Order: sequence, then C-alpha cells, then structure tokens
Amino acid sequence: MCGFDLKGLLCFEIPAPHGLFPRGRRDAPLDSVIRPHSMREKGQAMKSHTEYLWFNTKKHREFINITVEVEKALAKSQIKEGLILVSAMHITAGVYVNDAEDGLIADIDEWLEKLAPFRADYRHHRTGETNGDSHLKNLIVGHQVVVPVTNGKLDFGPWQQVYYAEFDGQRRKRVLIKVIGE
Repeated sequence: MCGFDLKGLLCFEIPAPHGLFPRGRRDAPLDSVIRPHSMREKGQAMKSHTEYLWFNTKKHREFINITVEVEKALAKSQIKEGLILVSAMHITAGVYVNDAEDGLIADIDEWLEKLAPFRADYRHHRTGETNGDSHLKNLIVGHQVVVPVTNGKLDFGPWQQVYYAEFDGQRRKRVLIKVIGE
C-alpha cells in the first residue's frame, strides 16, 4: 500500500497486510489496484501550491463568489491531477460550494438567520463579543471545502461555484487555497 510522508509529500511503499485483497479478486493485493499509476514509483514527489485571499467586507454578512480566484490559484500551481482545499481561516466565516444564483443566496442567508439568529443572550457575549450567531453559522456552513482537480481544471458538477461566506464582517480575514497533486 502507499503511505505519505507529509513533510516531503513523498509516496513510499508500505507492505500490504497478508491476505488483503480487493473484493472479488484473489490474484492481486489491494495496493496494486488502489494506488494511482503515477504514484507507483518509489519516492515520487507530489507538488503543492498555497495562496491566500484577503477580505474586509463592507457588510456584516456577505456571500462572495471566489471561484475565479480559486481557478487562478490552480492555474499558477500547474497541477493537473489532485485536490484543492479552500479554507476560511477565521471562526466566523465559512466556505461552501453551491449555485451562483441570487435567489438561492438570499434563501441561504435567510435560512442561516432562522437557524442561528442574532440574539443578545448568547453565553459567548459574556466575553464582551457580540457575534455568537456568527460562530454558529460557521458551524452550519463549515469552514472548508475540497474540490477535485482533473486535467488541470476544477472538477465541478453543473452550476457548482465556490463561495466565501462572511458572518461577522467589516474586518480583515483570509482564506487559504492549497492545491496538492501532480
């Protein structure tokens, strides 16, 4: 089987446990089936590329389509096959994949406000903060997405786009874009 040294992003061989075979096949160990062909060479390095996007929104809550910026980072990476991670680097913001349709974005905003409305009585507000609802909205949306990369392009389904969701804006925040692959 193939393991990874995360420090150097190198593939190295791990012996398959005795008797580990893919379902229905007794002639080949699992590692010969699941390990990508390009990773079969011992010590072959994967590439990675990291970029940051910075935001300082004008509104308290905003939903920003960042697909073009993610595609630009992918192009700079020159990675053709792999994964791209997009992660909000703050606990009151999120990242999600969905349709770029204004009505849907308004519906998402209203839905999040119903699930985690602004209230003065959040326990978190005892710290002097007033953004308890923003933390809860982050938990609902999530702070990161992973998108497959195939033939140097984001491998999306129809209408899918990457969005940055700001729940406590008007201050500087960042988003990490990390591309890993070959």
